[in-house]
Amino acid sequence: MKRAEQLEKTRQSIMRTATKLFLQKGFGETSTRDIAKQVGITQPALYHHFSDKEVLYLDVMTNLSSKVRKDINKVMRKHKLTPNEQLWQIAAVLKKHHPVSIYDQYHQAVSLLSKSSQQKLNMILAMNYLQPIAEYFKQPEVELRPDILPQEAAELFLAGISPIFGTYQPIGGRNISDDQRDQLILDCIISGLSKTK
Repeated sequence: MKRAEQLEKTRQSIMRTATKLFLQKGFGETSTRDIAKQVGITQPALYHHFSDKEVLYLDVMTNLSSKVRKDINKVMRKHKLTPNEQLWQIAAVLKKHHPVSIYDQYHQAVSLLSKSSQQKLNMILAMNYLQPIAEYFKQPEVELRPDILPQEAAELFLAGISPIFGTYQPIGGRNISDDQRDQLILDCIISGLSKTK
């Protein structure tokens, strides 16, 4: 194997392992030593590919979030779905790519990153999560309340679905499936807690 091919193979292995660890443990609890060990390389070898942990984290989040945006855009192109079905599928996309709450991970990372990395992470969140979700809320069929902007609705939606990631008290008791619990959470986000008149 040529050196360039081997370097690319190693880089991809670092990215896969770093993605898994950052998503499972968060930015603060994942070390470059842990990543290098799981890849089977030395820490200096990892630094040959990524100058520091923040650069690696931002590359991981850029790569992951572009997949999230692509999958949300696929859902938005399914015009035969009702707005509630679209929202359900958007939540499924987020859950597929994130084992824990997106906002929990974001807030932990942003508190530890340098100012320039914070700005980059904010751009990633805005462009690849909030913007495509805001597009959902811009649809006339959604009938968004007039006092809430689509961007605000996207932020509230991401914050509101935190329980579907299983990082909070289970909602709905133990007698319902995870899918039923997720549907209950989304229904409460969409319809509220009061009976409709």
